[in-house]
Amino acid sequence: MKNNILINPSILNAKFDDLANEIAKVSQSADQLHLDIMDNIFVPNFTFDFQRAKEIIAFSDLPVDAHLMIADPDNSAPKYAQAGCVSVTFHLEAAKNIGQTISDVKSSGAKVGVAVKPGTPFSLVEPFIEQIDLLLIMTVEPGFGGQSFMHEQMDKVKTARSRIELIKGGKPLIQVDGGISLETIGEAASAGANCFVAGSAVYKSADPDNMVQLLRKSAEEHFRY
Repeated sequence: MKNNILINPSILNAKFDDLANEIAKVSQSADQLHLDIMDNIFVPNFTFDFQRAKEIIAFSDLPVDAHLMIADPDNSAPKYAQAGCVSVTFHLEAAKNIGQTISDVKSSGAKVGVAVKPGTPFSLVEPFIEQIDLLLIMTVEPGFGGQSFMHEQMDKVKTARSRIELIKGGKPLIQVDGGISLETIGEAASAGANCFVAGSAVYKSADPDNMVQLLRKSAEEHFRY
């Protein structure tokens, strides 16, 4: 991790028919590649099936950070770990056995994250906070890229950061996903986030590599923990 900050571009807004080159655009500046897996059940959109995800993991120049927006993460999440993802995040709202799925992902060789939608309070994920490597706080409703950043979610980030700072030893990352740009990343970092997913801001910019560097600089300037 560079200066305690991770910038993970999402390929949700990249050109799906030219992903190798799209990933290469940010491979020198980004920390990880954020791979959004949507099944058109848990969220009203579809991106990649498991087979296509395995292909992307295999050719990515960057370690892959998978975000599973799917209805059955209990069975599927460990498979993404086994496929080579460095980190696998599943949704609290979708899992039937959260503790077991956390354990299964870890034993399959990946770091594990738990994601919460905007309407899900921190109190529901707090019992698992010392078992996970990453807490993903959605700053948009999951399912589509290009949505506006939900500023009201920063209270949840602050609450999570206060709790995480009480942990002795390894502290999970706080990742935010949705509407992250040069206009919003400073606010998120000030609230306590230290891992940022950026899709539109990166892939709709004229220079994706430089945009990742600019996002990192802003986050580093605002993060105080």
